[in-house]
Order: sequence, then C-alpha cells, then structure tokens
Amino acid sequence: MRSDSTIADLHYFLQIAFGWSDTHLNRFHIHGQDFGVRHDGGIRFLNNPHQVKLSDFQFRTNEKFLYEYDFGDGWQQQVRVEKHLALAVNQLYPCCIGGQRSAPPEDCGGPLSFMTKRDGITLFVAEFFEDIREELENNDLEAVRDLVVEMGEMREWLTLDHFDRRAVNRRLKQYANNDEAWMWT
Repeated sequence: MRSDSTIADLHYFLQIAFGWSDTHLNRFHIHGQDFGVRHDGGIRFLNNPHQVKLSDFQFRTNEKFLYEYDFGDGWQQQVRVEKHLALAVNQLYPCCIGGQRSAPPEDCGGPLSFMTKRDGITLFVAEFFEDIREELENNDLEAVRDLVVEMGEMREWLTLDHFDRRAVNRRLKQYANNDEAWMWT
C-alpha cells in the first residue's frame, strides 16, 4: 500500500483481505492512541480516519501495531510494517502480494470458537459421509438433499486452507477505482 493511504483505507484493505463485511466495531492502537472507522453506536475517535495518513506515523521497518475487529468476538491482529519500497511504475495500489489460508469466518465466535470448530471439521466430514451412506442405504433422498444443503453451509469451513490472492486483488482494484462493488463481492 502507499504511504499516503489513510487509516480508513487500511481498515478497508484489511476487511477485503480477510473477506469480512465491515459490520462490526474496529480500532487501531498506534503509538498509544486509538484510531478507527466509526460505526453508529460505536466508539468515537479523535481523528477523522479519512484524513490520517499512514505516513503521519513515520513507521519504522518491523514496527508493529494492533488492529481489533468485532469486539464481541475479540479479533486482534498484529500489523507489522515489513518494508518501505519505492512506488513501482504502472502498479495499482493497494495490492496483495501473497497470503496463506482464508481468514476466520465472520461471526464465528472468536479465536477459541474458531479453532474448536476448525479442528472439528475433519470429524464432521467423516460423520457427514457416513450419514449420506446410511441415508442412501435407507433410500431416503430427502434426507440426502438436506445433508447436501448442510454441506453447502459448511463450505466456508471446508475451504479454510485456500487463499485467493486474485480475488483479493480484484476487490482492492475496485476499492482503488472508487467502485463501490468492492463492498459486495
């Protein structure tokens, strides 16, 4: 991202990268002060997040700060400045250069609930296929259809090891081009 990106930009970049919907309260804790994008009924911040530029902080390489999202679930991400690079010619910013695994699904209950459910997916899959086998043996196609619907609902959990950098960059490009579709794709 560019150093003239704002706190609001960084918040939305993170929402895009995590695949979250920006429906919860958030804040950054940087140099002893809180910043964030205000939501109705939420925290009021001293500074307008659309005016505070990342360059204002004069971050050093490897410097860290905290990003919190969804205070009910308690997601806390440590953000680290990895490098300061010159702008590349013909490069649209922001851009995602890599990632590993999908972010936890929104509203999944927080880190402990996420890990418990993620670890239970293997057991779920084994039980799921056993249930399908039993229902097929019983010739209960309606029950099989219900199980297929349940599998569709679990898709997000079954694909946690996948990260789609191209999809993230498509949404980041929409954001950079002021295309509001980035919020819904």
